Amino acid sequence: MTFLYFLEGLRNHVLDAFFSFVTLFGEETIFMAVGMIVFWCVNKYKGYYLLCVGFLGTVLNQFLKIVCRVPRPWVKDPNFTIVESAREAASGYSFPSGHTQTAVGLYGGIARVNKNTALRVGMLVLAALVALSRMYLGVHTPADVLTSVGIGALLVFVMHPIFRKAEKSPCVMVAVLASFVALMIAYLCFVCLFPFPAEVYSADAVHNLQSAQKNGFTLLGCAVGLLLAYVVDDKWLHFDIKAVWWVQIIKTVGGILLVLATKELLRAPLDALFGGHLAARSVRYFLIVVVGGILWPMTFKFFSKLGKKQ
Repeated sequence: MTFLYFLEGLRNHVLDAFFSFVTLFGEETIFMAVGMIVFWCVNKYKGYYLLCVGFLGTVLNQFLKIVCRVPRPWVKDPNFTIVESAREAASGYSFPSGHTQTAVGLYGGIARVNKNTALRVGMLVLAALVALSRMYLGVHTPADVLTSVGIGALLVFVMHPIFRKAEKSPCVMVAVLASFVALMIAYLCFVCLFPFPAEVYSADAVHNLQSAQKNGFTLLGCAVGLLLAYVVDDKWLHFDIKAVWWVQIIKTVGGILLVLATKELLRAPLDALFGGHLAARSVRYFLIVVVGGILWPMTFKFFSKLGKKQ
């Protein structure tokens, strides 16, 4: 807490605004958008790599949160204050930091698969700033952040050679993605069936368990969707990512809007169909990945021809 109090003493309106903006780069929405852009426009296998590093990091992060059950800094020390704008996105347990892990996995992964020195440095600086923002805003301790940095960096380096092999062998890629599905099922069984201590089910804390379960259903849908997307592309689709720059912009904007529309428009009907059960999230995120990984890439041949006609 000593370091957090030091950062608290540095706060002012300018730094508050700056770090409130920087911390957004550790959000799920940014992660998904960047992952899809790489998948659609840069390199499919690099896209799979970044998405899988992020998904695996999330499940490890959620597992540690529900197992360790470390309270937020302001709960540990009622005298400590936070930047209030950060409170809404800081629900649940504190250890480890989800934003930091997402940032290190995403931007560290981009740095790992690129040889451009300036880009690498920029990505690493951005990841470091996100990590610092979580402490400056007062929503995580150094232990939360450093643990996430370590996990994120480990995944970046361990998963890279695996996906290099998977790029040359469809069997390896299927095995990797199927392993992710199995891991998500195991995690979901744990958070739904494990007999946690009574404190976890108390009125003040049960939302943390519900969040862990919600993320489990979400990740399972994403993992199954990724596996299906790869098989369909490898066997039949073979979509081409190449296009002129302005076509890439159209692909990106159109694809992101389509994915976001799918995410929002399916929410209410699927919740009604499943009676509010969290299984609706698995189906919804599965369909989101199918739209982004199969249906939208079906249009890429048209976009490639559109660019060549100019």
